[in-house]
Amino acid sequence: MPDDAPDGPAAGRPRGSYAKGLARRQEILDRAIEVFARRGSEGTSLRSIAQEIGVSHAALTHYFSSREDLLVEVYKEAERRGDSEHPHADDASPVEIMTASARHNHGVPGLVQLYSTLVAAALEAGHPAATAFATDRFAAVRADLVERVLRDQAAGRMREDVDPDAVASLVIAASDGLQTQWMLDESVPQSEALELLARLLAP
Repeated sequence: MPDDAPDGPAAGRPRGSYAKGLARRQEILDRAIEVFARRGSEGTSLRSIAQEIGVSHAALTHYFSSREDLLVEVYKEAERRGDSEHPHADDASPVEIMTASARHNHGVPGLVQLYSTLVAAALEAGHPAATAFATDRFAAVRADLVERVLRDQAAGRMREDVDPDAVASLVIAASDGLQTQWMLDESVPQSEALELLARLLAP
């Protein structure tokens, strides 16, 4: 077999057919994001999701092996789209990033509920897709925030007597915890609390 022979789903399949398959999968994701942004994931089976987004159950299970797999991919795609539409400035502080995310999330409560559902499932046995999603996401967000803490400390924008890893973990904990409180009670001062944290970390 030549070194450049295709592997995986494209192998043995006409290139046009593979491209159509990718486009169909993306179309399903786009519709699912609209559904979940509006109503969240509570009580939605694959069959009911398929009915609401206007595809057959067979078509949905062809691209997503389980409900959890679909939920993970929907959230990843929604987050990727949000990052491309509202990129964070390179010099934004950790708390500024979380504050901006909190404000954005107020407009998509269904996706906030979806995220919370996935994190909760990740803590239980028998949810490999959710566990991998939450573990990888927390690790990636922590790594990004650590870099920003180090940059802010070097520039004199953050106190130097705090550990970058601890700050990153604290900011994530504050952001997620406040988000959960806001989901239960919209009067919770989510942005104000994060801004207070920023002042506590200031030099």
